[in-house]
Amino acid sequence: MKIIPSHSINSDRDARRPRVIIVGGGFGGLYAAKSLGNAPVEVLLIDRRNFHLFQPLLYQVATGGLSPGDIASPLRAVLNKYRNIRVIKGEVVDIDPAGRLVQVRRPGTGDLEAFSYNYLIVGVGVRHHYFGNEEWCTLAPGLKTIEDALEIRKRIFTAFEEAEWERDPDRQRALMTFVVVGGGPTGVELAGALAELSHFTLKKDFRNIDPTRARILLIEAGERILPTYPPGLSRKAQRALERLGVTVMTHTLVADVQSGQVRIRRGEREETVPAGTVLWAAGVRGAPMGHILAEKTGATQDPLGRIKVESDLSIPGHPEIMVIGDLAHFAHQTGEPLPGIAPVAMQQGRYAARRIKALAKGKRVPPFRYFDKGSLAVIGRNAAVADLGRFKLSGWIAWVLWVFIHIAYLIEFDNK
Repeated sequence: MKIIPSHSINSDRDARRPRVIIVGGGFGGLYAAKSLGNAPVEVLLIDRRNFHLFQPLLYQVATGGLSPGDIASPLRAVLNKYRNIRVIKGEVVDIDPAGRLVQVRRPGTGDLEAFSYNYLIVGVGVRHHYFGNEEWCTLAPGLKTIEDALEIRKRIFTAFEEAEWERDPDRQRALMTFVVVGGGPTGVELAGALAELSHFTLKKDFRNIDPTRARILLIEAGERILPTYPPGLSRKAQRALERLGVTVMTHTLVADVQSGQVRIRRGEREETVPAGTVLWAAGVRGAPMGHILAEKTGATQDPLGRIKVESDLSIPGHPEIMVIGDLAHFAHQTGEPLPGIAPVAMQQGRYAARRIKALAKGKRVPPFRYFDKGSLAVIGRNAAVADLGRFKLSGWIAWVLWVFIHIAYLIEFDNK
């Protein structure tokens, strides 16, 4: 295994500068890198992909509203103006905290190389969680990557095309039944986009079927959708979805998923729903990197595989290693872990960079504090809900706010 020493990436650099390795080019990793841009450190950003994915709009790709290029920004283009940052496409498969090394698999040859670091920031996110039913993953795909979105898009449009051919009314009805499991923001936005697709976009496109008669079921195990939002906004979101034709089923568990059907349980009653398409938005757990970190550093994982971090985002006993974003279990502020949303990752990325710059000067920074600017979820055309602390918005005005915020983020990432 080849080892790339700490000071060899840029031949014209100051060899005394410490190296920061950032694993993951999501919101946390990208904001950490940008905050370290042109600082007196060498930054190496490693990701399995060479682009940053704007995940909040991934559901739009899944339902045909946007193309993949609209929400994918090349990491090198975003960071090119910072001469101290290098982007490497590869997969970190192991770490050596004692030697301060990360082992990276090259995408082309599969060869392993090791890179040394002075500081390590890990922001690799989460993966889908099927609660012990991993066999469901191919039957009910989740939505985390471009590949997920394109697979979901293919299934949705194939279902309508197959229904157009189908002569059996029962089979046709099953093909035009879409089940979304999970009533959080992703599930709500996906169900709303599906309803708009069937009721507006595809309304006049077929001759043998009426797309407006498609059934869209949103299944939530809890007592209400958008459980992290105030109850009033949850109720408004449900009413908005129902106006779009979505059937919202709360207090409902998924008992089984099979090809062409899903079995649900409400109390003591079970029902099998024939469905051509089942989509998963019910849960996530820490990426496999979390297990590697726990095994190699002695860090503690929570039941969802996230790494429990100190108040400065570091791993206990390893002040040089920080975990940010969805993979971090940070409960020092309220006693409960922070939600896995983009604003948390962004703020943690900025903080990690600030802490490293301070440590490099022999200084300390106060513990991390998350500033909650509010939450938004879009439901459909001209409809959204916004929890802005003292202000609760819904309907058209919340949708306008949602649009402006997302446009601003896309512009920031230089995505045209």
